[in-house]
Amino acid sequence: MESALELRGLRKSYARPAVDDLHLTIHAGEFYALLGPNGAGKTTTLRMVAGLLRPDAGTIHVFGVDVLADPIAAKRLIAWLPDEPMLYDKLTPLEYLEFVAGLWAVDRKTATARAVELLRWLDLWDNRNQRCEGFSRGMKQKVALAGALIHEPKLLILDEPLTGLDAATSRQVKDLLVARVRNGATVILTTHILEVAERLAERIGIINKGKLLAEGTLDDLRNRSGMAGSSLEDVFLELTAKE
Repeated sequence: MESALELRGLRKSYARPAVDDLHLTIHAGEFYALLGPNGAGKTTTLRMVAGLLRPDAGTIHVFGVDVLADPIAAKRLIAWLPDEPMLYDKLTPLEYLEFVAGLWAVDRKTATARAVELLRWLDLWDNRNQRCEGFSRGMKQKVALAGALIHEPKLLILDEPLTGLDAATSRQVKDLLVARVRNGATVILTTHILEVAERLAERIGIINKGKLLAEGTLDDLRNRSGMAGSSLEDVFLELTAKE
């Protein structure tokens, strides 16, 4: 099975280790949830994968591309969506998507078609010519998601993408992510909303103190914790309480 992401011996320290000898493999076409308490190392790990932080040690490969040796080639395969949407507020959604597509050298015709599709899917079409500065947080998050998808990345990394979103907006985002996975993309999601991970993720990894505690399907994690039939929330609390 092709690997979308391989981490081997990944380390990053500040005052203390944030990521500590992390080994992780995520398969191509998989919806993977990376869970952990606050300060567990999730965001630090994903920022290293996205090329925003350099690890102290270890290797990162995205679809076989060495992120450290060839960061430009790796970034062409990746989209990173942080928990706080980062936009140019004076641009409209259409202008923002045109700008991002240009950064990725997507030709104008293709970029326009993709922008129309994404804005319609995310229910932003009627707002396409309004400046983003007047948008709600949820609308900004949807514009940022459209920008992350405009170059059709093979690996989509989302750090708490549903924080602060209302139910309708959350549903739109989740539906779009599921559709992308069905079409062959790989999604890595961090979330504190464990019901979302339970419903959407094919496999779940739980990290704490920078180390991988457990990984597998929900049933695998239930067996690991000895809590057959329990919710992911109960399993998560049991596994992390032992650390």
